[in-house]
Amino acid sequence: MKELVVLSGKGGTGKTSITAAFASLTQNTIFCDADVDAADLHLILTPDVKESNEFLGGHEAIIDPERCTLCGRCIEVCRFDAVKSDFRIDPIECEGCGVCVDLCPEQAIEFPVTICGQWYKSDTRFGPMVHARLGIAQENSGKLVSLVRQEAKKTAEKKGLDFILTDGPPGIGCPVIASIGQATAVLIVAEPTLSGLHDMERVGQLCKHFNISAMVCINKYDLNLDLTKEIETLAREHQIECVGKISFDQIFTESMIQKETIFEYNKDSQAIIEVMQIWENIHCQPVFNRLSFIDLHLRGLG
Repeated sequence: MKELVVLSGKGGTGKTSITAAFASLTQNTIFCDADVDAADLHLILTPDVKESNEFLGGHEAIIDPERCTLCGRCIEVCRFDAVKSDFRIDPIECEGCGVCVDLCPEQAIEFPVTICGQWYKSDTRFGPMVHARLGIAQENSGKLVSLVRQEAKKTAEKKGLDFILTDGPPGIGCPVIASIGQATAVLIVAEPTLSGLHDMERVGQLCKHFNISAMVCINKYDLNLDLTKEIETLAREHQIECVGKISFDQIFTESMIQKETIFEYNKDSQAIIEVMQIWENIHCQPVFNRLSFIDLHLRGLG
């Protein structure tokens, strides 16, 4: 089983739109939205939810007033000032570390598991999908990312699917690390800006640290040709294969508004040809061993 994780150093580079476009070009595939903090792949793939599950990702400290003797020990030990003077714990400021629970002399603080979000198994017009939604201001996004990826692999094995296409989170933090473990390869979507250049380098270094094969494609490359060349040069220096460039095209925004991929929305755009070439170049990489993918002409996309 192979897994391609699509990443970007920051939000707004076109990562999800490109992932959705790839959905039109693949078969025997399960889709995974690992950007649980701001999931939006479902906006294009419009999944039909078949199974919904609660994500139990953390704990919340709650003082029992009947057992509390107002000794103030919890206020002393809380580094986050979550315990207020009226011996009430602010759930927003509480980090769920459990120090007050362990050090309360009267054992007057409960520490129940909390529901931090939901995760789903769904069907889409392109194949099955596993996705999630983390609650507002909730913790443990990395744990939820791992859960979503594990469930995607289980579903793939059950259905006999040989490819996982994962829309990863932006940045290089815990959710990103959780999204690339044991992945076959990573595609970094970069944009020709100074921050895009820097962010691509950071993601590339992260992939190298975890020994994950990395590739890069440059979205909206024609908006700044000089920085596009710098990204290509930097990619070569870091031994990151540049698998293609996509010109700026309103088709991505227009198709998203219609809840369609670019291939469903308009088959005559230059961007479509460029995305098709990137998809082919990805599967020409040695790490994929020339994975078979659909004859585009059979779906009218060639």
